[in-house]
Amino acid sequence: MDHLIYTAMSGANTAANRQAVLSNNLANVSTNGFRAELATYRSVPLNGPGSSTRVFALETTSGHSTTPGPVQRTGRNLDAMAQGNAWFTVQGLDGTEAYTRSGIFEISSTGTLVTPTGLPVLSDGGAPIDVPQGSEITLGADGTIGAKVPGQAATSLGRLKMVTPDADNPIKRGDDGLFRATSGDPLPADANAKLLAGAVEGSNVNAVETMVGMIQSARQFETQMRLLQTAETNDKSASQLLNVQG
Repeated sequence: MDHLIYTAMSGANTAANRQAVLSNNLANVSTNGFRAELATYRSVPLNGPGSSTRVFALETTSGHSTTPGPVQRTGRNLDAMAQGNAWFTVQGLDGTEAYTRSGIFEISSTGTLVTPTGLPVLSDGGAPIDVPQGSEITLGADGTIGAKVPGQAATSLGRLKMVTPDADNPIKRGDDGLFRATSGDPLPADANAKLLAGAVEGSNVNAVETMVGMIQSARQFETQMRLLQTAETNDKSASQLLNVQG
């Protein structure tokens, strides 16, 4: 009996966790630069007397989908889409270096290049980028930042820090939705990274596939709950039979 309970409980928990991952992905289907979260499962034996045959399915987030999102052309000077596997660099609220695929930038009231949430965008030197008041900003394909103040010659403000994670320098998503190096150290700037100005990257979440997955998870959860109800019914029937025989 307990074998059935453990199996059903483990299956229900797995389905609920998968549903949570898919729900978060679907909620970000319109979030620029969002990378769909992936979930994997592994068997974990239950330790303890008489439990050698019990195994749980443990859900873990294995990373994110590396498939690029669609190109959304805006024509806006401060919009950029990182090409290939390049990522833009910002300063998180905790002061650490973080990475994002969302290339929607703004100029703050203090004249700093920031994200829509106010996070400073970093240069390849690792510092925030100051923008001259009243200047028109242009972004080059290599990430260089140009500023043109009316009546003055154009000047260069430096270059956006763009990084390219790989197997030796992987990144993972944090609780704030930004990515950071798993090593905890800032990744080196990639001098070969490119961007597409006047465009942004859309979410790489496939809404149809995600909704189908959510339906499958819901059905799986219902099936496991019915198994638990069956186990309860069988337990009551066995108890009644023992009482009659007694």
